[in-house]
Amino acid sequence: MKGKTPRFSVIVPVYNRNEEVADLLESLAAQTCKDFETILVEDGSTLPCTEAVERCGKGLDLHYIHKSNEGRSIARNQGIELARGEWLVFFDSDCVIPPDYFAILSEALPKSGLDCFGGPDSAHASFSDVQKAINFAMTSFITTGGIRGGKVSLEKFTPRSFNMGYTRRVYESVGGFREMFSEDIDMSMRIRNAGFRIGLVRDAGVYHKRRVDFKKFMRQVYVFGMSRITLKLLYPDSLKAVHALPAVAVVLGVLCCVLGCLVSPLWFLPVGAYLLAVFVAAAVSTQSLKIALLAVPASIIQICGYGCGFIKAWFTKIVLGRGRNVDEEIEMRRGK
Repeated sequence: MKGKTPRFSVIVPVYNRNEEVADLLESLAAQTCKDFETILVEDGSTLPCTEAVERCGKGLDLHYIHKSNEGRSIARNQGIELARGEWLVFFDSDCVIPPDYFAILSEALPKSGLDCFGGPDSAHASFSDVQKAINFAMTSFITTGGIRGGKVSLEKFTPRSFNMGYTRRVYESVGGFREMFSEDIDMSMRIRNAGFRIGLVRDAGVYHKRRVDFKKFMRQVYVFGMSRITLKLLYPDSLKAVHALPAVAVVLGVLCCVLGCLVSPLWFLPVGAYLLAVFVAAAVSTQSLKIALLAVPASIIQICGYGCGFIKAWFTKIVLGRGRNVDEEIEMRRGK
């Protein structure tokens, strides 16, 4: 394949993810369709994945690039500059790709007429119970995970960088990723605003490990909540009622708990009923009582972390006008 221009260029930014990269490369080497190259961009890691590349990269059309640490968006953009394929495909370094992924894309994309696609994510059987619980929290409709796209979507589908791709023509029109939180949502919005067609290729799913513990997960979703306000300043029409649901849930949950302590224990019932619903839904979805139990704190973290980040950013950026102001947001929007 090294002598032929590939149809797909896989671009993955990496920062201190040696073992996860090994799993990713092994899954890419097992693809039934080989019409792709892989560009791995080491973004100034203190623990580079050289060993994983040497051990698991055999048989791949693999380009391993080292650069100083500047952030995942700049790393992706450097990978794009080196890419040769017609389609630019992006994965996170903690993903595992099913063996028929590129075979599915090769068949689906010509029929779809899409310029940009995204696919769903799920938990692999080999993932830890905590990872599976976090995956449930991030993808289940009952936790507002449905806004990410999948079986049920509460907003217009928006590809995310753990599993998305677009044509070279799209890149030449809208430019590369910007170094910001939720840069993949920003990219999807720029692509849509430029008039390109975006869609979900439902069968082109990946296995996504996500965060390996609740502390890291809390930080991640908190940043997600804050970045939604940044996106609102960049794209005023992008903020929908569904994006505020976790913040509303936080306020109502705190109110119920306060009233439960001060007025009557009956006020705890709505919170308890919701957590019971999460447990039952997770038990049905995962077929595991242990994962269902872990899904309860994972869902609390997902909603509270996102909701608190949203509330803080709304208050500081919208109400108080602190931090990056609207003019700066607009100026960032203009730059590619």
